[in-house]
Amino acid sequence: MLTRVCPLAAAGAAALALLVAPVAAIAQGSPLVIAHRGASGERPEHTLAAYERAIDQGADYIEPDLVATKDMVLVARHENELSDTTDVAARAEFEDRRRTKEIDGRRVSGWFAEDFTLAELRTLRAKERVPNVRPANARFDGLYTVPTFAEIVALVKAKEAETGRRIGLYPELKHPTFLLQGAGMDSVDLLVNALREAGLDDVDDMVFVQSFEVGPLKRLDRMVDVGLVQLVGPEGGPADEAGMRYADMLSPSGLAEIATYADAIGVPVTLALDPAGASRSLLADARAAGLEVHVWTVRKENAFLPEPLRAPGGPEQAGCVERLFASLRGAGVDGIFTDDPRIAVAPDPAANPACAAGG
Repeated sequence: MLTRVCPLAAAGAAALALLVAPVAAIAQGSPLVIAHRGASGERPEHTLAAYERAIDQGADYIEPDLVATKDMVLVARHENELSDTTDVAARAEFEDRRRTKEIDGRRVSGWFAEDFTLAELRTLRAKERVPNVRPANARFDGLYTVPTFAEIVALVKAKEAETGRRIGLYPELKHPTFLLQGAGMDSVDLLVNALREAGLDDVDDMVFVQSFEVGPLKRLDRMVDVGLVQLVGPEGGPADEAGMRYADMLSPSGLAEIATYADAIGVPVTLALDPAGASRSLLADARAAGLEVHVWTVRKENAFLPEPLRAPGGPEQAGCVERLFASLRGAGVDGIFTDDPRIAVAPDPAANPACAAGG
Protein backbone atom coordinates (compact mmCIF):
# COMPACT_ATOMS: atom_id res chain seq x y z
CA MET A 1 0.00 0.00 0.00
CA LEU A 2 1.18 3.48 -0.86
CA THR A 3 1.94 5.79 2.05
CA ARG A 4 1.64 9.37 0.87
CA VAL A 5 1.82 12.60 2.82
CA CYS A 6 0.16 15.48 0.99
CA PRO A 7 0.52 19.19 1.80
CA LEU A 8 -2.45 19.48 2.29
CA ALA A 9 -24.75 18.58 -0.74
CA ALA A 10 -23.14 17.56 2.77
CA ALA A 11 -22.33 21.13 3.58
CA GLY A 12 -26.00 21.96 3.43
CA ALA A 13 -27.02 19.53 6.14
CA ALA A 14 -28.86 20.89 9.13
CA ALA A 15 -26.22 19.42 11.42
CA LEU A 16 -23.95 22.35 10.49
CA ALA A 17 -26.48 24.95 11.57
CA LEU A 18 -24.17 26.59 14.12
CA LEU A 19 -21.19 26.91 11.81
CA VAL A 20 -20.92 30.71 11.95
CA ALA A 21 -17.48 31.44 13.43
CA PRO A 22 -15.65 34.42 11.88
CA VAL A 23 -13.20 33.42 9.18
CA ALA A 24 -10.19 35.13 10.68
CA ALA A 25 -10.60 33.27 13.95
CA ILE A 26 -10.35 29.76 12.53
CA ALA A 27 -8.68 29.86 9.12
CA GLN A 28 -5.47 27.88 9.10
CA GLY A 29 -3.68 25.17 7.16
CA SER A 30 -3.51 24.43 3.46
CA PRO A 31 -5.69 21.46 2.50
CA LEU A 32 -5.67 20.23 -1.08
CA VAL A 33 -8.25 21.97 -3.26
CA ILE A 34 -9.98 19.25 -5.27
CA ALA A 35 -12.10 20.65 -8.11
CA HIS A 36 -15.29 18.58 -7.83
CA ARG A 37 -16.25 17.70 -11.42
CA GLY A 38 -14.12 20.69 -12.44
CA ALA A 39 -15.14 24.27 -11.64
CA SER A 40 -18.72 23.03 -11.77
CA GLY A 41 -20.02 26.10 -9.96
CA GLU A 42 -19.17 28.08 -13.11
CA ARG A 43 -19.40 25.64 -16.04
CA PRO A 44 -21.44 22.48 -16.74
CA GLU A 45 -19.80 19.68 -14.80
CA HIS A 46 -17.41 17.13 -16.29
CA THR A 47 -16.56 19.17 -19.37
CA LEU A 48 -13.08 20.11 -20.52
CA ALA A 49 -14.13 23.72 -20.00
CA ALA A 50 -14.95 23.05 -16.34
CA TYR A 51 -11.66 21.23 -15.76
CA GLU A 52 -9.57 23.92 -17.46
CA ARG A 53 -11.30 26.69 -15.55
CA ALA A 54 -10.57 24.86 -12.28
CA ILE A 55 -6.91 24.50 -13.21
CA ASP A 56 -6.69 28.18 -14.12
CA GLN A 57 -8.19 29.03 -10.73
CA GLY A 58 -5.42 27.14 -8.95
CA ALA A 59 -7.01 23.82 -8.04
CA ASP A 60 -4.51 21.19 -6.91
CA TYR A 61 -6.53 18.30 -8.36
CA ILE A 62 -9.40 17.93 -10.80
CA GLU A 63 -11.95 15.20 -10.22
CA PRO A 64 -13.47 13.26 -13.13
CA ASP A 65 -16.12 10.66 -12.36
CA LEU A 66 -15.59 7.77 -14.76
CA VAL A 67 -18.05 5.48 -16.51
CA ALA A 68 -17.53 3.30 -19.61
CA THR A 69 -18.98 3.33 -23.11
CA LYS A 70 -20.22 0.25 -24.96
CA ASP A 71 -16.86 0.02 -26.71
CA MET A 72 -14.92 0.15 -23.43
CA VAL A 73 -13.78 3.78 -23.36
CA LEU A 74 -13.66 5.63 -20.05
CA VAL A 75 -15.59 8.91 -20.17
CA ALA A 76 -16.44 11.51 -17.55
CA ARG A 77 -20.02 11.64 -16.27
CA HIS A 78 -21.27 11.89 -12.71
CA GLU A 79 -23.51 8.88 -13.33
CA ASN A 80 -23.77 6.30 -16.07
CA GLU A 81 -27.34 7.55 -16.58
CA LEU A 82 -27.01 10.44 -19.02
CA SER A 83 -30.23 12.47 -19.06
CA ASP A 84 -29.38 14.79 -16.16
CA THR A 85 -26.21 16.07 -17.78
CA THR A 86 -26.68 15.70 -21.55
CA ASP A 87 -29.37 16.36 -24.15
CA VAL A 88 -29.97 12.65 -24.79
CA ALA A 89 -33.65 12.80 -23.75
CA ALA A 90 -34.31 15.28 -26.56
CA ARG A 91 -32.61 13.15 -29.21
CA ALA A 92 -35.27 11.19 -31.07
CA GLU A 93 -32.70 8.88 -32.66
CA PHE A 94 -31.85 7.47 -29.23
CA GLU A 95 -35.37 7.08 -27.85
CA ASP A 96 -35.12 3.30 -28.22
CA ARG A 97 -32.07 3.24 -25.94
CA ARG A 98 -34.15 4.16 -22.90
CA ARG A 99 -33.85 1.46 -20.24
CA THR A 100 -34.67 0.72 -16.61
CA LYS A 101 -31.84 -0.86 -14.63
CA GLU A 102 -31.17 -1.77 -11.02
CA ILE A 103 -27.97 -0.06 -9.97
CA ASP A 104 -26.60 -0.62 -6.49
CA GLY A 105 -30.04 -1.53 -5.20
CA ARG A 106 -31.92 1.34 -6.91
CA ARG A 107 -34.13 1.21 -10.00
CA VAL A 108 -32.99 3.88 -12.44
CA SER A 109 -34.66 4.76 -15.73
CA GLY A 110 -33.01 6.65 -18.56
CA TRP A 111 -30.16 6.39 -21.02
CA PHE A 112 -26.91 4.76 -19.95
CA ALA A 113 -23.36 5.36 -21.13
CA GLU A 114 -22.64 1.64 -21.39
CA ASP A 115 -25.34 1.35 -24.07
CA PHE A 116 -23.66 3.91 -26.36
CA THR A 117 -20.49 3.68 -28.39
CA LEU A 118 -18.06 6.55 -28.01
CA ALA A 119 -18.98 7.78 -31.49
CA GLU A 120 -22.66 7.88 -30.51
CA LEU A 121 -21.89 9.54 -27.20
CA ARG A 122 -19.90 12.21 -29.06
CA THR A 123 -23.09 13.38 -30.76
CA LEU A 124 -24.57 14.36 -27.38
CA ARG A 125 -23.97 17.74 -25.77
CA ALA A 126 -23.48 18.50 -22.09
CA LYS A 127 -25.93 20.59 -20.12
CA GLU A 128 -26.10 22.08 -16.63
CA ARG A 129 -27.39 19.54 -14.08
CA VAL A 130 -29.05 22.06 -11.69
CA PRO A 131 -30.11 25.03 -13.87
CA ASN A 132 -32.50 26.34 -11.23
CA VAL A 133 -29.54 26.89 -8.88
CA ARG A 134 -26.94 27.71 -11.54
CA PRO A 135 -28.81 29.52 -14.32
CA ALA A 136 -25.60 31.18 -15.51
CA ASN A 137 -24.15 27.75 -16.26
CA ALA A 138 -27.12 26.93 -18.46
CA ARG A 139 -25.86 29.57 -20.93
CA PHE A 140 -23.20 27.01 -21.88
CA ASP A 141 -25.66 24.19 -22.59
CA GLY A 142 -24.98 22.53 -25.91
CA LEU A 143 -21.41 23.78 -26.30
CA TYR A 144 -19.42 20.85 -24.94
CA THR A 145 -19.06 17.16 -25.66
CA VAL A 146 -18.58 14.36 -23.14
CA PRO A 147 -14.80 14.07 -22.62
CA THR A 148 -12.83 10.85 -22.49
CA PHE A 149 -10.42 10.19 -19.65
CA ALA A 150 -7.58 10.27 -22.19
CA GLU A 151 -8.59 13.79 -23.20
CA ILE A 152 -8.66 14.88 -19.57
CA VAL A 153 -5.17 13.50 -19.05
CA ALA A 154 -4.01 15.34 -22.18
CA LEU A 155 -5.53 18.58 -20.89
CA VAL A 156 -3.73 18.22 -17.56
CA LYS A 157 -0.40 17.61 -19.26
CA ALA A 158 -0.93 20.59 -21.57
CA LYS A 159 -1.79 22.85 -18.64
CA GLU A 160 1.23 21.61 -16.69
CA ALA A 161 3.43 22.62 -19.63
CA GLU A 162 1.68 25.99 -19.86
CA THR A 163 1.73 26.85 -16.16
CA GLY A 164 4.90 25.12 -14.98
CA ARG A 165 3.10 23.56 -12.04
CA ARG A 166 1.94 20.03 -11.31
CA ILE A 167 -1.77 19.32 -11.50
CA GLY A 168 -3.31 16.24 -9.96
CA LEU A 169 -5.98 13.84 -11.18
CA TYR A 170 -8.56 12.44 -8.75
CA PRO A 171 -10.80 10.04 -10.71
CA GLU A 172 -13.73 8.20 -9.15
CA LEU A 173 -14.86 4.84 -10.49
CA LYS A 174 -18.65 4.98 -10.61
CA HIS A 175 -20.55 1.74 -9.97
CA PRO A 176 -17.64 -0.57 -10.90
CA THR A 177 -19.30 -3.75 -9.59
CA PHE A 178 -22.53 -3.01 -11.46
CA LEU A 179 -20.62 -2.38 -14.68
CA LEU A 180 -18.64 -5.61 -14.24
CA GLN A 181 -21.58 -7.83 -13.35
CA GLY A 182 -24.30 -6.12 -15.40
CA ALA A 183 -22.42 -5.08 -18.51
CA GLY A 184 -19.24 -7.15 -18.48
CA MET A 185 -17.08 -4.03 -18.26
CA ASP A 186 -14.08 -4.08 -15.94
CA SER A 187 -13.57 -0.38 -15.22
CA VAL A 188 -10.74 -1.19 -12.81
CA ASP A 189 -8.73 -2.77 -15.63
CA LEU A 190 -9.68 0.04 -18.00
CA LEU A 191 -8.42 2.65 -15.53
CA VAL A 192 -5.21 0.78 -14.72
CA ASN A 193 -4.43 0.47 -18.43
CA ALA A 194 -5.17 4.16 -18.97
CA LEU A 195 -2.94 5.22 -16.07
CA ARG A 196 -0.10 3.00 -17.27
CA GLU A 197 -0.36 4.30 -20.83
CA ALA A 198 -0.22 7.87 -19.51
CA GLY A 199 2.71 7.11 -17.20
CA LEU A 200 0.59 7.93 -14.15
CA ASP A 201 0.70 4.69 -12.15
CA ASP A 202 3.61 5.43 -9.80
CA VAL A 203 3.92 6.66 -6.23
CA ASP A 204 5.39 9.96 -7.43
CA ASP A 205 2.44 10.77 -9.67
CA MET A 206 -0.23 13.18 -8.46
CA VAL A 207 -3.11 10.71 -8.69
CA PHE A 208 -5.76 9.61 -6.23
CA VAL A 209 -8.37 7.03 -7.23
CA GLN A 210 -11.57 6.94 -5.20
CA SER A 211 -14.53 4.63 -4.85
CA PHE A 212 -17.46 4.02 -2.52
CA GLU A 213 -16.80 0.30 -3.02
CA VAL A 214 -14.13 -1.79 -1.32
CA GLY A 215 -13.19 -4.58 -3.72
CA PRO A 216 -12.13 -2.30 -6.59
CA LEU A 217 -9.81 -0.36 -4.29
CA LYS A 218 -8.23 -3.56 -3.00
CA ARG A 219 -7.63 -4.66 -6.59
CA LEU A 220 -6.11 -1.29 -7.44
CA ASP A 221 -3.82 -1.54 -4.42
CA ARG A 222 -2.30 -4.67 -5.97
CA MET A 223 -2.02 -3.17 -9.45
CA VAL A 224 -0.82 0.44 -9.18
CA ASP A 225 1.09 2.63 -6.73
CA VAL A 226 -1.12 5.73 -6.78
CA GLY A 227 -3.08 7.13 -3.84
CA LEU A 228 -6.33 5.33 -3.04
CA VAL A 229 -9.32 6.85 -1.27
CA GLN A 230 -12.16 4.97 0.39
CA LEU A 231 -15.29 7.07 0.02
CA VAL A 232 -17.75 6.77 2.87
CA GLY A 233 -21.34 7.98 2.92
CA PRO A 234 -23.38 9.29 5.85
CA GLU A 235 -25.48 6.10 5.82
CA GLY A 236 -25.65 2.74 4.12
CA GLY A 237 -22.61 0.79 3.02
CA PRO A 238 -20.53 -0.28 0.01
CA ALA A 239 -22.55 -1.73 -2.86
CA ASP A 240 -20.11 -4.60 -3.25
CA GLU A 241 -20.06 -5.67 0.42
CA ALA A 242 -23.44 -6.89 1.66
CA GLY A 243 -23.87 -6.26 5.36
CA MET A 244 -20.94 -3.85 5.66
CA ARG A 245 -21.93 -0.41 6.98
CA TYR A 246 -20.03 2.82 6.52
CA ALA A 247 -20.58 3.63 10.19
CA ASP A 248 -18.66 0.49 11.17
CA MET A 249 -15.93 1.27 8.66
CA LEU A 250 -15.33 4.57 10.49
CA SER A 251 -14.72 2.92 13.87
CA PRO A 252 -11.05 2.69 14.94
CA SER A 253 -10.90 -0.95 13.90
CA GLY A 254 -12.67 -0.21 10.63
CA LEU A 255 -10.25 2.62 9.85
CA ALA A 256 -7.32 0.32 10.58
CA GLU A 257 -8.73 -2.11 8.01
CA ILE A 258 -9.16 0.65 5.41
CA ALA A 259 -5.54 1.64 5.99
CA THR A 260 -4.41 -1.78 4.77
CA TYR A 261 -5.43 -0.88 1.20
CA ALA A 262 -6.12 2.88 1.05
CA ASP A 263 -4.35 6.12 1.90
CA ALA A 264 -7.27 8.40 2.72
CA ILE A 265 -10.98 8.45 3.43
CA GLY A 266 -13.40 10.74 1.65
CA VAL A 267 -16.27 11.77 3.91
CA PRO A 268 -19.13 14.30 3.90
CA VAL A 269 -18.56 17.54 5.77
CA THR A 270 -20.98 16.50 8.50
CA LEU A 271 -18.75 13.58 9.48
CA ALA A 272 -15.71 15.86 9.78
CA LEU A 273 -17.25 18.82 11.65
CA ASP A 274 -19.65 18.97 14.58
CA PRO A 275 -22.59 21.45 14.60
CA ALA A 276 -20.34 24.18 16.05
CA GLY A 277 -17.83 23.77 13.23
CA ALA A 278 -15.21 22.00 15.35
CA SER A 279 -13.33 18.86 14.36
CA ARG A 280 -15.03 15.56 15.12
CA SER A 281 -13.09 12.67 16.61
CA LEU A 282 -13.07 10.97 13.20
CA LEU A 283 -10.19 13.17 12.06
CA ALA A 284 -7.97 12.12 14.96
CA ASP A 285 -9.04 8.48 14.61
CA ALA A 286 -8.22 8.50 10.90
CA ARG A 287 -4.80 10.01 11.48
CA ALA A 288 -4.10 7.45 14.18
CA ALA A 289 -4.76 4.79 11.54
CA GLY A 290 -2.42 6.54 9.09
CA LEU A 291 -5.19 7.90 6.84
CA GLU A 292 -5.74 11.36 5.43
CA VAL A 293 -9.22 12.90 5.51
CA HIS A 294 -10.69 14.53 2.40
CA VAL A 295 -14.17 16.05 2.72
CA TRP A 296 -16.99 16.55 0.20
CA THR A 297 -18.58 18.74 -1.13
CA VAL A 298 -18.41 22.49 -0.49
CA ARG A 299 -20.59 24.65 -2.76
CA LYS A 300 -21.19 28.38 -2.62
CA GLU A 301 -24.92 28.63 -3.28
CA ASN A 302 -27.54 29.09 -0.57
CA ALA A 303 -29.21 25.88 -1.74
CA PHE A 304 -26.26 23.87 -0.46
CA LEU A 305 -25.43 25.80 2.72
CA PRO A 306 -26.90 25.59 6.25
CA GLU A 307 -29.27 28.37 7.21
CA PRO A 308 -26.79 30.57 9.16
CA LEU A 309 -24.42 30.64 6.18
CA ARG A 310 -27.02 31.69 3.64
CA ALA A 311 -27.06 35.22 2.25
CA PRO A 312 -30.25 37.15 1.47
CA GLY A 313 -31.77 35.96 -1.78
CA GLY A 314 -32.84 32.76 -3.45
CA PRO A 315 -31.24 29.33 -3.67
CA GLU A 316 -28.91 30.50 -6.46
CA GLN A 317 -27.44 33.34 -4.37
CA ALA A 318 -23.86 32.87 -3.15
CA GLY A 319 -23.80 32.47 0.63
CA CYS A 320 -21.09 32.70 3.27
CA VAL A 321 -19.16 29.68 2.04
CA GLU A 322 -15.84 31.22 3.10
CA ARG A 323 -16.70 30.37 6.70
CA LEU A 324 -17.20 26.74 5.84
CA PHE A 325 -13.83 26.62 4.10
CA ALA A 326 -12.29 28.28 7.15
CA SER A 327 -13.84 25.79 9.57
CA LEU A 328 -12.48 22.89 7.55
CA ARG A 329 -9.02 24.44 7.49
CA GLY A 330 -9.25 25.01 11.21
CA ALA A 331 -10.20 21.38 11.74
CA GLY A 332 -7.10 20.35 9.81
CA VAL A 333 -8.66 18.33 7.00
CA ASP A 334 -6.22 17.24 4.30
CA GLY A 335 -8.36 17.93 1.25
CA ILE A 336 -11.60 19.68 0.29
CA PHE A 337 -13.80 18.77 -2.66
CA THR A 338 -15.45 21.91 -3.99
CA ASP A 339 -17.43 23.10 -6.98
CA ASP A 340 -15.79 26.50 -6.49
CA PRO A 341 -11.99 26.21 -6.49
CA ARG A 342 -11.57 29.96 -7.04
CA ILE A 343 -13.06 30.65 -3.62
CA ALA A 344 -11.29 27.73 -1.94
CA VAL A 345 -7.88 28.84 -3.19
CA ALA A 346 -8.31 32.47 -2.12
CA PRO A 347 -11.38 32.90 0.10
CA ASP A 348 -12.36 36.55 0.50
CA PRO A 349 -15.17 37.06 3.04
CA ALA A 350 -15.35 40.74 2.08
CA ALA A 351 -16.46 39.73 -1.43
CA ASN A 352 -19.98 39.14 -0.09
CA PRO A 353 -21.10 42.17 1.99
CA ALA A 354 -23.78 40.08 3.68
CA CYS A 355 -21.03 37.85 5.14
CA ALA A 356 -18.23 40.32 5.86
CA ALA A 357 -19.44 41.26 9.33
CA GLY A 358 -20.24 37.78 10.56
CA GLY A 359 -23.57 37.18 8.81
